[in-house]
Amino acid sequence: MDSSKPIINFAGSKVGLGPLQKEHIYLYYQWNNDFTINRTTASMRPLTLEEQNDAYDQFIRNKQYVFFTIYELETFKPIGLTYLADIQDRNAEFGIVIGEVNYHGKGYGTETTQLMLDYAFTILGLHNVMLSVYAFNQAGIAAYQKAGFKEYGRRREVKYRNGKLHDQVFMDCISTEFNSVILSELCSQKSCR
Repeated sequence: MDSSKPIINFAGSKVGLGPLQKEHIYLYYQWNNDFTINRTTASMRPLTLEEQNDAYDQFIRNKQYVFFTIYELETFKPIGLTYLADIQDRNAEFGIVIGEVNYHGKGYGTETTQLMLDYAFTILGLHNVMLSVYAFNQAGIAAYQKAGFKEYGRRREVKYRNGKLHDQVFMDCISTEFNSVILSELCSQKSCR
């Protein structure tokens, strides 16, 4: 077994998803403090390394969250994080950060989103996965739609950015409208739930 390669729980053609790794905390910390990456998220405040360590410790123990490190498959370079949060009653909230700017706009986010929906519905047996995104994040909205999310509502003018107020867009995907792309084949070979 090659210990230099990270653990990959499942993969598509471009990305593999594996567990959070303590050795990557400083990388997660860098991504969380890069305001160019986080311009589309709710928080634009600096995060201390102590806060990042505390968050890591909380997330690995909280069973209502599932976090994955996103790896580019060709090199196994960690390029981002993705998660399901508030998992209860067969529902969850989805989030993603592609932390490495060179991997933006190349399909890594879309494939990760599809894999996470597949995991949520096929492995966890969830029925509804939702997310929120600011309306100015057109690339994110397009990627989410391509992966299977649909808009179901808006909260108007909640984000002030570049001198303008922007809507918060709410999107969801339900299991009966999603076709498994990877994990149904794996699950047909063994019992997944």
